Amino acid sequence: MYDLVVIGAGAAGMTSALYALRNGKKVLVLESESLGGQIANSPRLENYPSIKEISGEKFADNLFEQITFHGADVEIEKAVDIVKTEDKVFHIKTEFNEYQAKSVIIASGVKHKHLRTKSDRDDLVGRGVYYCAICDGAFYKGREVAVIGDANTALQYSLLLSSYCKKVYVYTLFDKFFGDAMLIKALRAKENIEVRPNTSVIDFIGEDELKAIEYKDADGTIKTHEIPAVFVAIGQIPDNKAFTNVVDLDQNGYIIADESCKTKTEGLFVAGDCRTKAVRQVATAVADGAIAATNASMYLESLDF
Repeated sequence: MYDLVVIGAGAAGMTSALYALRNGKKVLVLESESLGGQIANSPRLENYPSIKEISGEKFADNLFEQITFHGADVEIEKAVDIVKTEDKVFHIKTEFNEYQAKSVIIASGVKHKHLRTKSDRDDLVGRGVYYCAICDGAFYKGREVAVIGDANTALQYSLLLSSYCKKVYVYTLFDKFFGDAMLIKALRAKENIEVRPNTSVIDFIGEDELKAIEYKDADGTIKTHEIPAVFVAIGQIPDNKAFTNVVDLDQNGYIIADESCKTKTEGLFVAGDCRTKAVRQVATAVADGAIAATNASMYLESLDF
């Protein structure tokens, strides 16, 4: 039996593991997809205290090396259910196994929000429609591409793509961006980035691969833009439905918890972007991890087994 099972290996999850390990706890980290979470796909991390600039991938790698050095067990398995029995033991079921723990921290993060189009073309994802520029942008070196979005992720994607793509078209719903001033200034300075404000992308066109996007401009006119690739950055959504028997969710699917990171179930904590909070940044995810693990450690010390 583990002292603590952490669900999610993003910044919040791995920080949780680190703090628990340094408190002498036996820790298992479960990750359903890839280590590092959302930050691992960020081209540059520039707002973390004491680090001028680092890639998101390197930041995540450093955290992973740190927790494994301290003895964390890590498994690539998706948690599908959590049950707390009368003996105060948590049973965490995955797609392949079941683990037991005295305490649990959910740090499941968020996923990319998919753009819903009139023809619901999810079949073109990976065939011209992408949700990660750092993963797939290099395939379009020297070609024209489009980005959909108006916040920091869209700004970062646009800047990254502009460094090796012939031209980048940025489609935004409004006539302004909602990101960091530094990123907006850098984007405006790029000659090969064209912003198309007050537009709404309504469909993806193509049979086996993307050929064009269909969009509505400010005056309601429907237009078509032939383009081989589009990178969608319109926000994230949580994936907490599997845990509704042990936590409460708000109307948007986030786990309800305050700054203590405690949930309605004693011994079960939550950290990072998957919980209700006003600011979702790497710094706040790391803070959540430290708080959740510290409170989990105190809870563990109170147990009589």
